[in-house]
Amino acid sequence: MSVLIDLSIFPVDKGKSLSSYVARVIKIIKESGLPHQFGPMGTSIEGEWKEVMTVIDRCFDELKKDCDRIYMTLKADYRKGAVDRLEGKVMSVETKLKSS
Repeated sequence: MSVLIDLSIFPVDKGKSLSSYVARVIKIIKESGLPHQFGPMGTSIEGEWKEVMTVIDRCFDELKKDCDRIYMTLKADYRKGAVDRLEGKVMSVETKLKSS
């Protein structure tokens, strides 16, 4: 797997509580089978470019069904030949913190 994506997507026309919309997106990400980490400000997804972008398209299409305005941020980190970066990047920093 070669790309890490950090995704935040939610409607801005549905009031203050958006957790039900976020839950719909997270369900799609979980069902994709791709490694991911859900966080308070976004979700990281790891995989090949096309498969990750397919999941993002599905998330957007899901919200588009009943949302007139959608806000999305997307950050990507491509690294050829790299694997298990979702956990590996965090573990690398934690190891350095323990040794300092």
